[in-house]
Amino acid sequence: MKTLYNISEFDSTIETIVTIGVFDGVHIGHREIIRNLVQSAKQKGLKSVLLTFFPHPRMVLQKDTDLKLINTIEEKIELLSKTDLDYLIVHPFDKEFSKLDAHEFSRDILVAKLNTKHLTIGYDHRFGKNREGSFQELIKHGYMYDFEVSEIPAQDINEISVSSTKIRNAILNGDIETANEYLTYDFYFEGTVVKGNQLGAKIGFPTANISIKEDYKIIAKEGVYAVLVSLKSKKYLGMMNIGHRPTVGGTNKTIEVHILDFKKDIYGSYLKIEIVKFIREQVKFENIDLLKDQLYKDKQLVESFNADYL
Repeated sequence: MKTLYNISEFDSTIETIVTIGVFDGVHIGHREIIRNLVQSAKQKGLKSVLLTFFPHPRMVLQKDTDLKLINTIEEKIELLSKTDLDYLIVHPFDKEFSKLDAHEFSRDILVAKLNTKHLTIGYDHRFGKNREGSFQELIKHGYMYDFEVSEIPAQDINEISVSSTKIRNAILNGDIETANEYLTYDFYFEGTVVKGNQLGAKIGFPTANISIKEDYKIIAKEGVYAVLVSLKSKKYLGMMNIGHRPTVGGTNKTIEVHILDFKKDIYGSYLKIEIVKFIREQVKFENIDLLKDQLYKDKQLVESFNADYL
């Protein structure tokens, strides 16, 4: 897969089959769209192109949005690179681009820039200024500019329509197992290990405090989780706490990971954290000893997952 960061970088002499969308999460529904796209490209002798945007359009058009995304742009590129797409175009989304109406988008982008011969879109996709362009509108433009249009129906699991919004809600509610099922991979984030107050080390549970650079990345609900920690291509089992540490009077929300059977100094290291299971809600204990007792119980539970996840 070749990744481009502006539509203008694409060679418009290449005939293409295109899909468009944010593709946040690159979930099972997105993968069905991509599978269809790649299969059709091979059948028709075209190159497959996925056109996506960054920042998310809502972040540009709704300045007060509290939208958080499942993937950072780097994560999304990494996930899409594992598919059989020929091209990924990550086009900058700004107010000027948002002013293109549906007809201008079809004429100036799909036809003139991307040489689209076939467009395949997800269920209920809208495009152009104020999202005014519908599937029926695209069909009209296809007749006008000689490209075909097809629509992929909603992908269902257990008769529940999969969407990025439902996955975000599952992550925010601590329903990690549902989120992971819809994503087809373990929800993850990446961050740098920074210094904390080192209380964990004092009670026998040293933790890596994780700082996430991207403020638009969604964070799971407060609580304790079983996680997989990747460091320099090696994977470890761990337990993570997200929250304000009420037992010790914490005020700031932190992400702390205790890596099982690990004693190295990793300050400044960049970690990938995959969340595999929600363990329990965050609790304010009456004293440190009760907190330690619970942490030992949490550790025993996480250790029991070892055979399943490592």
